[in-house]
Amino acid sequence: MSNKLKKFIAKQKLKFGAAGSGRKLNSEVPQPCSSSQKAHSSFSRDVYVPPKRKELSAEAKAAAEAALARVQSTDKKEFNTSLAAIKAQVRRELEMERKAKESTLQEGSSGDNNADNERKDLAVQGVFFRCPLISEEILPRKEWKVKIKDFLYEQMQHERGLSACLIVYNCNPKEKYEPCVETLIKCLENIQNNPNEEKYKKIRMTNRMFCDKIKVCEGALELLHAAGFEEITIDDEPYLIWSEENMESETTLQSLIEALKCSEPIHLELDRNIQVLLPSQVRRTNLPDDFYRISPEEIKREQLRRTQALEDAQILKTKAMREKEELRTLNRYKFTLIRVRFPNGVFLQGTFNVYEKLSQVYEFVQSCLMHEASEFVLISSTEQRFTEADFDKSLYDLKLVPTILFNFSYENESQQLSDYLKEELMLLIQSI
Repeated sequence: MSNKLKKFIAKQKLKFGAAGSGRKLNSEVPQPCSSSQKAHSSFSRDVYVPPKRKELSAEAKAAAEAALARVQSTDKKEFNTSLAAIKAQVRRELEMERKAKESTLQEGSSGDNNADNERKDLAVQGVFFRCPLISEEILPRKEWKVKIKDFLYEQMQHERGLSACLIVYNCNPKEKYEPCVETLIKCLENIQNNPNEEKYKKIRMTNRMFCDKIKVCEGALELLHAAGFEEITIDDEPYLIWSEENMESETTLQSLIEALKCSEPIHLELDRNIQVLLPSQVRRTNLPDDFYRISPEEIKREQLRRTQALEDAQILKTKAMREKEELRTLNRYKFTLIRVRFPNGVFLQGTFNVYEKLSQVYEFVQSCLMHEASEFVLISSTEQRFTEADFDKSLYDLKLVPTILFNFSYENESQQLSDYLKEELMLLIQSI
């Protein structure tokens, strides 16, 4: 990232019924006439008014109600209306509801317990990162993506063009922002190199190139607005029209072009997530999903497919076939968990990227020693010793993935030392 971008981030770091109405049969209001009836309204007859009937006597009403009750009782099932029966029914329903709630709570608690057991069984709780340009927090990658996005949008009110440029790089996947940046640079350079050509100052927003490369990329429209483009409708079609008057103060096309060419995603630094373990705690060897390049479900499906293929084939593997399969397995992982066992039984644990070099593992261990100037060697659990030529190789090339256990040993004049890790690191044992 250019110095200008770093200064900008450092400067902004702290600002964070069509049928009509009906009519009763005994109504005296005539029904609305249709168009044909209106034409012959003069020939329409008077509305029929039914004669008034005499009201039923009390005896007749009682007899009718009794007959209606007898008819209804034959259609319905008998229901015990006694107070005791009703209370019993209510108790049964309440009991069923209570049991349903208890079973639901038990399922939820068992699920939580299973989740807790899974978390306790993990060798490490996740992969964490730092971002010194934004803050000193240590967070997972997903949380950093949200935090970086919020930070950049907060800076839009201070310097819209540069902030929009960084949003393009940090809030979109690489396959989206690369063609978008290329197209934006071309649009701005056309205006800069051809100031009198009107065709370069107008972008039709329904254009396929615009929709496929610019519109789909977050932050791209904000950058065009900062560059002097304004949305205008011409013949019922939306356009972006450029005008020098619409450009923000202290913003030039050349500065935006340089920003697009020099910017890059904000880098996250992998946190070692240092832990000091006792021998009983080293039994936890399961890795979280963050260590994998693909999801655990995909790994299971791939494993089942390979198992089935091996059972069907029933052939012997050559050395080349075994090496190819081993590399395919290593490609599943993005990170590796390094553990160093000291002679006093304590283990030091840290997280590394698979493409970090072996020399960085030595530097990590050296920074944790009480005597940092001492000479030491790390030996693999298979008694493999690494040469100076291996120091420049990646952990992936040395096949130290996804987990590796080293045995620590002092060398030469440092063999008489009996102290290993720093005191502040030894205190981490209590918090695990």
